[in-house]
Amino acid sequence: MTDDLLVSAREAVAAAPPVGDLAYENYCRELAKRLAARWPAVLAANAEDVARAEERNLPPVLLDRLRLTPAHLGQLERLAESVLAELPAVSAPGVPVPAGEWGTRHLVPKPLGVAFMVFEARPTVTVEGALLPVAVGNAVILRGGKEITRTNQALAAVVHEALEAAGLPAGLVGVLDDPDRSALRALIKRPDAIDVLIPRGSPSLIDYCRTSSSIPVIASGGGVNHLYVHRSADLDLAAEAALDSKLPEPTACNTAEMVLVDAEVAADFVAAVLRASERGRRPVTVRLSRGTPRPEGADEPAADRPWSIGELREHDLGREFLDATIGVHPVTGLSEATRHIRRYGSGHTEGVMARDEDVTREFARHVDAATIVVNGSLRLHDGPTLGLGSELSISTGRLHVRGPVTLAALVTHSWVVDARGTLRSSL
Repeated sequence: MTDDLLVSAREAVAAAPPVGDLAYENYCRELAKRLAARWPAVLAANAEDVARAEERNLPPVLLDRLRLTPAHLGQLERLAESVLAELPAVSAPGVPVPAGEWGTRHLVPKPLGVAFMVFEARPTVTVEGALLPVAVGNAVILRGGKEITRTNQALAAVVHEALEAAGLPAGLVGVLDDPDRSALRALIKRPDAIDVLIPRGSPSLIDYCRTSSSIPVIASGGGVNHLYVHRSADLDLAAEAALDSKLPEPTACNTAEMVLVDAEVAADFVAAVLRASERGRRPVTVRLSRGTPRPEGADEPAADRPWSIGELREHDLGREFLDATIGVHPVTGLSEATRHIRRYGSGHTEGVMARDEDVTREFARHVDAATIVVNGSLRLHDGPTLGLGSELSISTGRLHVRGPVTLAALVTHSWVVDARGTLRSSL
């Protein structure tokens, strides 16, 4: 089966029209239209996946990941509209510029080739993976978690209808629904047939792909992110930023896992977090390092209280909680905070809250991450929010792309040189 997928993908890339062809715009429209028409069938398939996951007693956070709702359709339709609007700029050839006095050069966008995208139980990612790479001429092989097998089969049928309606080769999207890891292992050993590997999920998945394959990787995920609260910060604003960085989507890769706070304001900061939780009735568990002052009454039972206090242990450092939990760890200042981030951070998103501009400047200089947020929510690290365009994922790598993986990151370029009859020996 894997060989058939690879052959089909390579043949599709060769047969597909050049980047910028109107067929890709038609594909965006057709995909949105057919998702809307087939959404009841997709939801029915998804309900089967969710029911089986519930039978296996998967935790609620994982059930939320794999469950589709009517609201998801609107999100995916808007994504298709955004990609459609962004295509002309990404697909346009560059403006010719002089090459010495003898000719001109300009860039022409070309697809990366065949992408293999590995992700976990998020069915919206199936659509994202079938849309963004394909809109700029790539073929993509999608391998989602086994928990969404039926959903992926239903989505694959929709995608192939859209490809056919747009006049594009069906092989531009292949869905690997074999849960056996041997199929995954076989594909990542094929640098002759796959041009780029895009793992999106847990740090262990990304590390496995990086260490087990020689295929170039666009690594996405692994959000062990920190918010450093300096003594000069507005603590109420810092508390709101911490909760906004965690609670709306606790399992997202750009959420905060740990707040590093200057020790002298740690107690006041924790109190501000609890007040903010109570104001919005936002449930949160705050894990405190040993020695952090515990709020008065924290250990007393209170059934109507939205927050709880727990202990932050050594194994919590450098981990993703994947629920509405955030750690608070006092530090002695900026230097200790940056050392902690260097040791435990994943290079995804880091933030600082401070009124002191020297502190924010030094934090940005010394912390190395795909995005550094100053005085705001870590969830601002997002392609559309930053005005960078639709994104497939967020890359923590250093080569090719870092940060939001937009359409522009899913193409390469050829130099087209108009030599006007020039020979090198004549120069």
